[in-house]
Amino acid sequence: MNFFDSIGAWWQDSVVDPFVATFITQDRYKMILEGLGNTLLITLFAAIIGIALGFIIAAVRTTHDLRKEELTKKKGLGSFLLKFFNGVCKLYLTIFRGTPIVVQLLILYFIILTSVVNALAVAIVGFGLNSAAYVAEIFRSGIMSIDRGQNEAGRSLGLNYFQTMIFIILPQAIKNVLPALLNEFIALLKETSVVGYIAGTDLTRAAMKIQTATYEPFFPYISIAVIYLVIVIILTKLVGIVERRLRKSEH
Repeated sequence: MNFFDSIGAWWQDSVVDPFVATFITQDRYKMILEGLGNTLLITLFAAIIGIALGFIIAAVRTTHDLRKEELTKKKGLGSFLLKFFNGVCKLYLTIFRGTPIVVQLLILYFIILTSVVNALAVAIVGFGLNSAAYVAEIFRSGIMSIDRGQNEAGRSLGLNYFQTMIFIILPQAIKNVLPALLNEFIALLKETSVVGYIAGTDLTRAAMKIQTATYEPFFPYISIAVIYLVIVIILTKLVGIVERRLRKSEH
């Protein structure tokens, strides 16, 4: 066997055959596509839950902080409830920011949501609850960064606290935190790679199944790494565009 025959044999054994076994045989590429679809699905719906719940938590926390002086003077039911829910929110943030997402998923899947058969549904809930803890702090920092004079200006126009928050404070806060929210979305996308711990078929789990069937680790894992990288690059470009437009709108 001459040199070129050796190169050809190596190419066939090391590249072509593993590639065919990974993607072509038994239409295994469909597993990658299914995993990609599930990854995007989990990320999207978990982000929606995270933004909605995170906003509520941030609203409670900031309302408590901004009206702390009033709460010390008032002893009514409203002030009691606000203090109570603020304590609940602080406990929530401590738990979900202080424990690994994998542990949270395992507790949800094997202890709390045992009646839910669909692992993807559990993953959406788990990642949504986890993301909410981080989104809440993003929203809270954005609201607290707005000058208190804005609140006083709203009051001088005859708006109550909640009207001032909705029509004056929140639009400015959302504009300030939008890049951070998009970065949280990117982090959430990458975190979904641990869904396999609860038997959910995401990109990483699909690659593991292919590797188990073919005993070829190179193409399955390199392919999902490239897919993650491409998606993150696209989203990062989007963040950059949003940041540039926000800077232009300030001038």
